[in-house]
Amino acid sequence: MNEDYLELEDLTVSFDGFLAVDGVSLSVLPGELRFLIGPNGAGKTTVLDAVSGLVGCTGSARYAGHELVGRKVHRINRLGVGRTFQTATVFEGLSVLQNLDIAAGSGRTPLTLLRRRSSVPREVAETLETIGLTELADQPAGVLAHGQKQWLEIGMLLVQNARLLMLDEPVAGMSHEEKDETGRLLQRLAADRTVVVVEHDMDFMRSFATSVTVLHTGKVLAEGSVTEVQVDRRVQEVYLGPGYSREEAEAVFAAPAGADVAAPAGVDGGR
Repeated sequence: MNEDYLELEDLTVSFDGFLAVDGVSLSVLPGELRFLIGPNGAGKTTVLDAVSGLVGCTGSARYAGHELVGRKVHRINRLGVGRTFQTATVFEGLSVLQNLDIAAGSGRTPLTLLRRRSSVPREVAETLETIGLTELADQPAGVLAHGQKQWLEIGMLLVQNARLLMLDEPVAGMSHEEKDETGRLLQRLAADRTVVVVEHDMDFMRSFATSVTVLHTGKVLAEGSVTEVQVDRRVQEVYLGPGYSREEAEAVFAAPAGADVAAPAGVDGGR
């Protein structure tokens, strides 16, 4: 088996006695576009925080044969683990190209970073093409559209040779067109990387996930394909409440984002 996979075993995160992540075990293989979904407070983002070293945890998180638990953030990054946050973190006063240069650690000094280069390193040029920003390479990052800033941040992970990409709500606030382009980008990246996405947008999840893990109260509630998760009665009850029939619940999960689907009488569904 290719060792470039993520394996969590009994991963646990506690804050002052509160179990934010309670014994999570899962595996994500290269080629998968794995979505972590669940209600607010389910522990999705905290799982990413634990794997990337931002919060203390117990249990095991292994990637490419390396144990990540107990390592410092920068050492985890050096193992090829990259993470984005809900709000893109880019240097808005610098150009797209300069942002990628800084992320790549290209050896350029702060002074030379401000000068226009005569040529672009191959890996940076390839990344610009991958994220669709070649024509905007010399533009300040601050003028990019919301979705483009997210793509730039993903590009900053790619030039660091991140092989495990963990993305926290990457399409929040995006237009429909930006979401579609982001989904296609993630599909391309997942072809030869391990990609984990935390997401609340169910329509986006249905369109692009190859596998789904549902978290609830810090635990794995269900796992499988999009179809398998959508018809799981436990998942339906967590998202919608117990008042829905199976047919009504499946209709809600199958509806496009923003569609007006009526709840059964007396049930608000917790939506």
